[in-house]
Amino acid sequence: MDFAPIDVELRDGRRVTVRAIRETDADKLQEAIRELSIESSYKRFFSPMRQLPSRLLERATHPKPGREVQLVAAIGEGADEKIIAGTRYDALVEGKGCEFAVAVVDGWHGFGLARRLLEILIEHARLDGFERMEGYVLATNVAMLGLAKRLGFRESPSDEGPTVRMVCRDLRGA
Repeated sequence: MDFAPIDVELRDGRRVTVRAIRETDADKLQEAIRELSIESSYKRFFSPMRQLPSRLLERATHPKPGREVQLVAAIGEGADEKIIAGTRYDALVEGKGCEFAVAVVDGWHGFGLARRLLEILIEHARLDGFERMEGYVLATNVAMLGLAKRLGFRESPSDEGPTVRMVCRDLRGA
């Protein structure tokens, strides 16, 4: 399914554009990853990653149609455009579920961007025919666990051990 860019106004009045990743976004995406603090990187990747390995960068900029969606939030235009956040889902092997992830560059935390990205991602997954969305969240990532709860996700233990929680949301219906 195609994704038309969406202009989003944040709580502080700033505007960002949420759009599908482009093959030409590799450098901008790497720059966004480098701008994550060690803590933010660890919360997203469960590792203090300073840049994406080439295999993950290729996968991020070339999502498989019908199985993966990668959206970015950007400011500016043309050569001045800068990626400040990203979210994705990937189809699970079994059933009609998908796994999500989200990351926001530190200077953009607390303005509602992660929430808007997840709301958009949930709607896109629903329209793509997915029936549930799940994600792994560090047990110490209280902000993400709270956001997931507010968006209707149920929290449970994960098979990753006590330091990681699973959040899951039914996408059928409203």
